[in-house]
Amino acid sequence: MKRDTEEFIELLTGAQSSVFGYILTLCHDHAKAQDILQETNLTLWRKADHFEEGTNFTAWACRTAYFHVLNHRRKLSREQLVFDEDVLDYLAERQEERADTTGDRISALRKCMEKLPDPQKELIQQRYEPGASVQDIAEEKGRTEGAISQALYRIRATLQSCVEKQIATEARA
Repeated sequence: MKRDTEEFIELLTGAQSSVFGYILTLCHDHAKAQDILQETNLTLWRKADHFEEGTNFTAWACRTAYFHVLNHRRKLSREQLVFDEDVLDYLAERQEERADTTGDRISALRKCMEKLPDPQKELIQQRYEPGASVQDIAEEKGRTEGAISQALYRIRATLQSCVEKQIATEARA
């Protein structure tokens, strides 16, 4: 696959959150995880022609990230306490399993969000806008922070239940 194709760029962009989460699980340092993600992106970009179309791009990207995490870990091993390589391998395997289902969960969440009544959908969207807070929403709506928090809790519980049912339904299909 050519790196400058729209398809490769879409795959790379679409995998960013999953790959970042994977890296963060392995290194537990947000700033270092961002650095490793950038290194991983450069490697993926350089090796775009090695990606086999029709295979799982996120899994390929996570595997590449794994080697960058290992390299980073080796550099730090003299400086601080780090995970044993067996523990790191175990964490990597578990996170790869989760990464495979992330896309399905996001798709299910989108479907479930569409089912919410408009006021609930609006409240969730307001809460997850950058810089938004429960306090700001409460002031805007003329309600208490506790009432807004409780409403958000109930909506999240509804969404979680819906996502689980959606995934179970799709798994049976």
